[in-house]
Parts: sequence; structure tokens; C-alpha cells
Amino acid sequence: MADTTGKIAKNLERFAQAVASHDRENPTHTANGIGLTHFDIERLGLEEGEEILPGITIHADSGGTGNFRVLCDGEHDEGKVESEVQVVEAVATQAVPVVSPGVSPGEIPFGE
Repeated sequence: MADTTGKIAKNLERFAQAVASHDRENPTHTANGIGLTHFDIERLGLEEGEEILPGITIHADSGGTGNFRVLCDGEHDEGKVESEVQVVEAVATQAVPVVSPGVSPGEIPFGE
């Protein structure tokens, strides 16, 4: 029993560290849950929706076994998506003809 208690204590410590790190790095939104696979929820003896830390509940997630992720009320990749869209638009507006030296357009070289 003591071994199981120690494992639960280590997991709770890791959850608390991850939530604190998330909230420190993302001040515009706060963590509200921990995502685990169904297997890990059962293995740890937890239940979905169970509050494990103040304001932090357990939720089933599609991540990998042995891993967890912090769930929150914000968008983390919002700026990343916008920058990708801008890059695609800039490249798409430029037309550059591509021709290999010694190959006529429509001809496919072989034997190389």
C-alpha cells in the first residue's frame, strides 16, 4: 500500500508542477484539468471528472500512455496558425517558372 501511495504522491506532485508551469508561461488563461488516457486513469485508480487539485479535474484524453497534458481555457497555437497563413499567402502570390537545364518542358528524364 505504501508503494502505491508513493506513486500517487509523485504523480500529484508532477501534475501540480505542470499546472504551475502552464499558468506561469500562459498568463492570459488558466489550467482547469489534466488529460490522461483511459488506461492511465484506471491504472492510477482515478475517475473521470475527479478533482485532484483545487480547480483541476481528470479528463480522458487521446494522448499516449504514460503521458499527460494540461488542459486549459485558451488557445496555445493561435499566433502560430496566423503566421503560417501569412507565409503561405506570400509564397502563393509569387510565380517562378522552374525548368531543368537540358530538359524540355513536359519531358521526363530517366536513367539518373
